[in-house]
Amino acid sequence: MSRSRLPLVLGLTAAGGVGYYLYSAGGDPKVAQRQAEADAHRASAKFKSELPGRGEEAKKEAEKYGAQAGAKVDSAYGKTQAELQRAAADAEAYAKDAKNAALKKVDEFDKKVETEASKAKSGISSWFGGGK
Repeated sequence: MSRSRLPLVLGLTAAGGVGYYLYSAGGDPKVAQRQAEADAHRASAKFKSELPGRGEEAKKEAEKYGAQAGAKVDSAYGKTQAELQRAAADAEAYAKDAKNAALKKVDEFDKKVETEASKAKSGISSWFGGGK
C-alpha cells in the first residue's frame, strides 16, 4: 500500500525547526519561543509589505477611487440641482396658470352677477313705475 509521506515530511520539518530554535537559544525553551515568535512576526511583516495593494500603491489607488467617487458625487449633486430648479420653474408656471384661470373664473362670475343684477334691478324698477 502506498501511503502519503506528507505527514512524515511535515513532522520532520517541525522537529527540525524546534531543534534549530532550541540550539540557537542555548537550550532555553522560553528564549527559543521568543525567537520563533520574532522570526514569525518579521516574516509576516515582510510578506504583508510585498502584497499588492499595500503601501504607496494602495495610497495611489485610494486617491484615484476617492477622486472618482468625488466626481460622481459632484455630478449627482449638479443633476439634482438642475432637477430641483426645473421642478421649481414648473411649479411656478403651474401656480401662475392656476391663478390666471381662477381670476378669469372670478371675472366671469362677476360679469354674470352684474348682468343678472341689472336685469333684476330693471324688473324691480318696473314694479314701482320706472320704465324701460
